[in-house]
Amino acid sequence: MSAILTTELSLPLHARGKVRDTYQLAEGELLMVATDRLSAFDVVLPTPIPEKGRVLNQLSLDWFRETETIVRNHLSREQFIPEFLHRQQPDLPLRSMRVRAAQPIMFECVVRGYISGSGWKDYQRTGTIAGDRLPAGLNESDRLPEPIFTPATKATSGHDENISRTELANRAGRELAQRLEQLSLALYRFGHARARECGIILADTKFEFGILDGEIILIDEVMTPDSSRFWDVAQYRPGGPQASFDKQYVRDYLERVGWNKQPPAPALPDEVVAGTSERYLEALRRLRATPVMARAHAES
Repeated sequence: MSAILTTELSLPLHARGKVRDTYQLAEGELLMVATDRLSAFDVVLPTPIPEKGRVLNQLSLDWFRETETIVRNHLSREQFIPEFLHRQQPDLPLRSMRVRAAQPIMFECVVRGYISGSGWKDYQRTGTIAGDRLPAGLNESDRLPEPIFTPATKATSGHDENISRTELANRAGRELAQRLEQLSLALYRFGHARARECGIILADTKFEFGILDGEIILIDEVMTPDSSRFWDVAQYRPGGPQASFDKQYVRDYLERVGWNKQPPAPALPDEVVAGTSERYLEALRRLRATPVMARAHAES
């Protein structure tokens, strides 16, 4: 099946994000559809990645079900897709989820268990990440003594802004900031342990939360190759970049061609598209190999 950049369903469009198209389905309920769009450095690329949306959706569904004992999430009890929508897009059941509409909390909750990416760059310059000082002498991709919470603002367009935990408390309120940190760290520790069972290191990831009926719930996506760094346990060697199953492959290509990280983004060559698609599919294959997730999937 061909890759999908944009969906067009006969429902009112609620929002079109960097990756997902969200439609109004019923009172208080939305249909969130994962397209094959890819964003890098907070810019949507013009080239879709085949199978990507289905990978994101299926992994998120698994993780939502696995983590509901840690925090409630926005999944609707009923995941049935109406037949008229299925006819409009045959693979819709594989790339969509029915969710309850929540009020988004406009901060990204990033947890880092290893030092990489922008965190590594910050550490090289300042010895800190998001204002928190780390031990001296760390190497790129080292595991941190303990996972750390490094929040960011959530931009609907343009670039997100990394902020300190203190700044998050100032903007969101101390009680909410503390709860977001507690939930994010608990989710990360759970995901890291599960991923290790499958031969994957969850190096870092981001969570998004919302408010529904006065309660904090988990929304959007959970521990996917779009929102995480997934490394191969067998090839893990601290001291440099790692073999990964995420969009770092695309970021590396864009860095090599010298793109200035401002729109418009360049098109991706066929080999980068194919390599990225295979990495996403490998993440899905491995993460669905855990006994608990395999059982949850079979029962769904």
